[in-house]
Amino acid sequence: MNNSISLPKKSQKFFFFLVVLLMVSLLSIKGFGQKTVDSKLEKIPVSLERDYALSALPPHLREGATVYLLDPAKGYYMDKKGTNGFICFISRMEWEWGEFRNDYTMPISFDAAGGKAIFPVYQDVAAMRASGKFTAKQIKDIVIGRIRKGIYKAPLRPGISYMLEPVMRGYPGDPTSNKIMTMSMPHYMFYAPYMNNTDIGADPDHGPFIGNPDNTILGDKKGPYGYIIMPAGEVEAAQIVKASSDLLKRLVAYKSYYKIKTMGM
Repeated sequence: MNNSISLPKKSQKFFFFLVVLLMVSLLSIKGFGQKTVDSKLEKIPVSLERDYALSALPPHLREGATVYLLDPAKGYYMDKKGTNGFICFISRMEWEWGEFRNDYTMPISFDAAGGKAIFPVYQDVAAMRASGKFTAKQIKDIVIGRIRKGIYKAPLRPGISYMLEPVMRGYPGDPTSNKIMTMSMPHYMFYAPYMNNTDIGADPDHGPFIGNPDNTILGDKKGPYGYIIMPAGEVEAAQIVKASSDLLKRLVAYKSYYKIKTMGM
């Protein structure tokens, strides 16, 4: 005995449509509000994050600087209000590379001009990542779009960004390579929007050179966030590492990948 029910062809098509619609709706509900895989960062212990961020600045500017720390669930927040116009923070993502990492840490400081023009990009990128609503590629595309629309602009005047920390972990090249490494390279950065190495006759192996990964993304001499980078001299760099021995020990105790050969550990 056949107990199956045979529906008319029109009814079969309508039933099939309802099943498909239901499946799509369920998948949409399941996917709605889900966080992007691997987007959430690990929180650095507050005292370590604060001291590491401040290490980007020369000692005489640290007491009066504004310090921003990162809440992985929300983005950057002000930990200490400063008085001298300088800000410092730890970059946990560079949008040009289009990837999420938990081991990328670059202490950066800006003067007032950089704090007004460049830091908002870092703030927005961190907030988008923290929301869990965007992939790294989507964040990259959003930033590119905002630059092209003029929402994000270059600094309005010459200025300086100090990156004098004893150690950093980041990308040593341009966005065509996602290689990451631990480096000790205290240096000074002067705003040089829309410039390349030819403009300053740079010898990247000796002396100042242009660092502008945006040129790789947007086209040569189209990146608003370029810098003339001047590495600290060997004697100065060695003094910075020596003076930061306690901070370096704390960083290595937190994550072993911060260890550098010159630490004497």
